[in-house]
Amino acid sequence: MAITIKSEREIELMAEAGKILERVHNELEKALRPGMSTKDIDTLGEEIIRSYGCIPSFLNYNGYPASICVSVNQEVVHGIPDKHRIIQEGDIVSLDAGVIYKGYHSDAARTHAVGEVSEEAKKLIQVTKESFFEGIKFAKAGNHLFDISGAIGRYAEERGYGVVRDLCGHGIGTALHEAPEIPNYEVGRKGVRLRPGMTLAIEPMINIGTHEVDWLDDDWTVVTRDGSLSAHYENTILITEGEPRILSLTCENE
Repeated sequence: MAITIKSEREIELMAEAGKILERVHNELEKALRPGMSTKDIDTLGEEIIRSYGCIPSFLNYNGYPASICVSVNQEVVHGIPDKHRIIQEGDIVSLDAGVIYKGYHSDAARTHAVGEVSEEAKKLIQVTKESFFEGIKFAKAGNHLFDISGAIGRYAEERGYGVVRDLCGHGIGTALHEAPEIPNYEVGRKGVRLRPGMTLAIEPMINIGTHEVDWLDDDWTVVTRDGSLSAHYENTILITEGEPRILSLTCENE
């Protein structure tokens, strides 16, 4: 599959999709509290997405049964919301969501601390976010795709974390997942040269323990093999002639 270069009109639509998704994440963060079920989060997230006239990207995507992926503690990604799974004080909760606006997707994830969490959990969340920003320092026209990957991986690994290798970021546009795949670790190759108009979902998934993960029997939920905590941070970005533009994060909320 070829990498698509977006037109000015397509970029406008993806920017709007990104702004809406940012609002969804901000509202979910305000609502998140102990005692909620993961299903409560999903229900609220879908209501917010539809209130903006958008469609949830994830609902029924390859059979996924919800609008928001809600992953708790050792769950890396793709946790399935459940009315019996109750969020507790001290949990860390990763929320991954996407919206479709006039045919164009945005995709973003955040990991939140619920109430008071351990210092190691706070540090994990912070380093995961920082690794994203280290990566996109290289997200400039003329650089290569895997410059981003290597920067993310080095930043996290130098701080003693495991960088998930079984999952990766991706291109995005009229499809949720487009070419190219974007690893979060050094791959020993350059990858494609970045060009203005490319839209990418960059998403470090970082574990306190090793990089190894397993899939649960639901065929969706990915967990750390050693049971350690995991965090996820993702934004949809646009490659420009200069600095990358983060479509799902405005300057005021960085």
